[in-house]
Amino acid sequence: MERLVPDELWTLFRRAVMPIEVIRPQGGGRRAAGGGRRRADDRECLAAIIFVATSGCTWRQLPPVFGPAWPTVYRRFAQWSRERVWAQLHRLVLDELRARGELDWSRCAIDSVGGPGGKRGPLTGPNPTDRGKSGSKIHLITDRNGLPLSLGISGANMHDSFGLEPLVRGIPPIRSRRGPRRRRPAKLHADKGYDHDQLRRWLSQRGIRHRIARKGIESSTRLGRHLWVVERTVSWLAGCRRLHRRYERKAEHFLAFVGITAALTGYRRLTEPIRA
Repeated sequence: MERLVPDELWTLFRRAVMPIEVIRPQGGGRRAAGGGRRRADDRECLAAIIFVATSGCTWRQLPPVFGPAWPTVYRRFAQWSRERVWAQLHRLVLDELRARGELDWSRCAIDSVGGPGGKRGPLTGPNPTDRGKSGSKIHLITDRNGLPLSLGISGANMHDSFGLEPLVRGIPPIRSRRGPRRRRPAKLHADKGYDHDQLRRWLSQRGIRHRIARKGIESSTRLGRHLWVVERTVSWLAGCRRLHRRYERKAEHFLAFVGITAALTGYRRLTEPIRA
């Protein structure tokens, strides 16, 4: 459990989740006079959820070594997803990264990746790159180092350009070393999928410089030296096997796994040795 949920990650998670007072029965048994069943340990549930996210196993395949039964873990996952705990955890990780000087706002990048969907439900659609099979698409903005700043999901048939404004607005207010919290990049790079003058004007109005490849004029490969970071982040997200295929009928649950993966990606950077 400590390998999946180290002490530093557990401390951040406890700050993200709202404290809940639970009356625990006295005594050593699972039940006690005048009390109910003991509440499953949050850290054990979190470790089990991370295992499901990274291994890609189903809830029913969850090994009993984690302690709580799979229905308990699933209910805790659903509760924390409703309360947007994963988004809060991601923001806290970004705060810590900024405090260490790991975030670079000078040049950000935006991209998306589509995948097959095993379930039909909200935010799914025919994937034009997969013979029209139903699926979902993950949209993300990363900083210059490839750390995910903002994430979203949509049906696989939604054009990338429709995701730009919600993603930029969705960047959380991140703590700065000095001054107020920040939530806007200095510059945003994008490929031809975002080639719309309306988007350029929208970014300029918000003081964000843009570098978007123009269709029929220039190749997206010229931006490759800046866009490769977001493509690398997409491969990092693929390390979460639960994202290889959408098994969740509820869109908020699929988005939760995306948020968990983003938080873990940022946390891994926090655990790297501090560079001179």
